Amino acid sequence: MLPLIDPPAGPPRRHGLSRRRWLGLALSMTTFDALRAQELPEPDGQVVLTLSGKIRRTNRGANAVFDMAMLAALPQHHITTRTPWYVQPRKFTGPLLRDVLALALAQAQTLRVTALNDYRIDIPFDDVQRYDVVLARLLDDMPMTVREKGPLFMIYPFDSVPTLRNARYYSRSVWQLISIELL
Repeated sequence: MLPLIDPPAGPPRRHGLSRRRWLGLALSMTTFDALRAQELPEPDGQVVLTLSGKIRRTNRGANAVFDMAMLAALPQHHITTRTPWYVQPRKFTGPLLRDVLALALAQAQTLRVTALNDYRIDIPFDDVQRYDVVLARLLDDMPMTVREKGPLFMIYPFDSVPTLRNARYYSRSVWQLISIELL
């Protein structure tokens, strides 16, 4: 259902939403709500993320799989933060990991996160509930290649939550993310 707020009329405003941007945002929110309310669609493009384990909504066998378009249809969030991997603060954009897990109706204690190079780490499910962990698909507004730690990079809000700036949470920021098993 579309929001009941009328879109702004007239030309774009400097500090407000233009009509085009408002309509795009409303469509994105509607798409997300539709995804949450029904079965997961089958991806049209290359699968970039596979969820398995304790999930109740699937779209390919016992798994929930996502292509980049499905992830882009979710509400997008960004974090501009310093990390140990880049000299300057960088902007990471993508859906919140909790939103992706909610689509699959995930219920677990632990996320077993795996990267393209077989790096694997167990992360408490509580992390994605407590912190705005972004499943970044864009770095400085550009898609990430594998060479640039993409196509997906799980990133914590290090600068807005300074207690996350330590080896424990840096090790949980998995780049080249390909799968999450819910245990």
